[in-house]
Amino acid sequence: MKHSIKKIFLNLNTYLFFVLFVSFIAMMLTLEQQLSFEKVNNLNKQKKIISTLTKLNKDDIELALIQFNGKSTQLHQEINKLRSIYKYDYSDRYIFSNEFEYLGDLTKLSILTTSFNNAAHSFYVADKDEETRNIAQQELATAFANITNHINNILLKNIEYSQKKFNIVKIATIVIFILIFLATVWYRKKLFSIYKDIEYLYQVDKHKVDHSIYTVEVDAISMRMNRKTSTTDNPTMLDPVTGINNNKGLINSYSNKKGLKDSNFTAVTIIEIDNFSKSKRAFSQEMTQSILKKIAYTISLHEQAIDVIARTDYNQFTLILSRVSKEQAFKDVELIRQSIEELKFNIADKGPVVITVSGGFIIKPNNTNLDEASRQAKEILHYAKTTGTNRILQTRDIAERDM
Repeated sequence: MKHSIKKIFLNLNTYLFFVLFVSFIAMMLTLEQQLSFEKVNNLNKQKKIISTLTKLNKDDIELALIQFNGKSTQLHQEINKLRSIYKYDYSDRYIFSNEFEYLGDLTKLSILTTSFNNAAHSFYVADKDEETRNIAQQELATAFANITNHINNILLKNIEYSQKKFNIVKIATIVIFILIFLATVWYRKKLFSIYKDIEYLYQVDKHKVDHSIYTVEVDAISMRMNRKTSTTDNPTMLDPVTGINNNKGLINSYSNKKGLKDSNFTAVTIIEIDNFSKSKRAFSQEMTQSILKKIAYTISLHEQAIDVIARTDYNQFTLILSRVSKEQAFKDVELIRQSIEELKFNIADKGPVVITVSGGFIIKPNNTNLDEASRQAKEILHYAKTTGTNRILQTRDIAERDM
């Protein structure tokens, strides 16, 4: 079974978005890990400040109080920093649901910090009475032990949070690595096969190349190239004047290409050169052939790979276009008509002459054969000729006539 390049690249696009998403998650987890380090550094910093507050020099009590006020205020600022950075710890908040517990610990830390600051302040301002100093020192020691134990408890919980997160990330990383590895190998194989198909198309003599086509699109292109070559090499299928298909070539090319049109609409149009008949020749044979060649060339400029164009009568051309919509097909036929109208021919004794065409356009139903579709297009063409020149009519114009 041949594979579709379009489908492969759509899947590849999804795969690349998946890799991008995984990279984004990895970046966010890395930043969260950095937040975890910042928490640890912050808590250790608080422990150092607390330790410092218990060792201020009491000889200069005024200086000691100034240092105390600064460092005690800093402790509360550090706790506020912990609250701020936790806003960005999304996995702890939304996946592990640790927000209530963590913020509760910070609230308790704030209360213990206030108690410690009060105890330290009482210790430094205590009078010289030994009993009072001993009581203040005991309270400070108790407050110091409480706040230090609580900070250590928060540090242990942070390690526990990080361990849980690491366990999940470890498993997810292994699974994602395996998926990306397999997908990379799979897409590398697919892309290499597509490259080999493209390389095959470059070969001059494809019959001597041992290659099995992998993709649907390259197979279709190869078929078109081979059919085009076989048609071009057969002069009985070409119009000798214009070099495009004749009636026989039209039927052959349409038979070869009709299976390649996918879900597109097939439009059959027959155009006829206005005031240009075999019985009433207005130009010399040389000029007549020149006009026919230029018109055929102009039509071929709008031809796509799965289209078929042919000269099917003295002054008539048949166009079989495959387009994604009916409107686009009619628009392209109109462009062809306008392009022909813009051609200029300088004829002796007549000066510049404008050549125009009229046509009948229909969308061929799938259950209608080419002969029937051509007959209907000719019927519309005949009606178009009775209404004037240089215009393309379609089925609805006939319906409006009959109303």
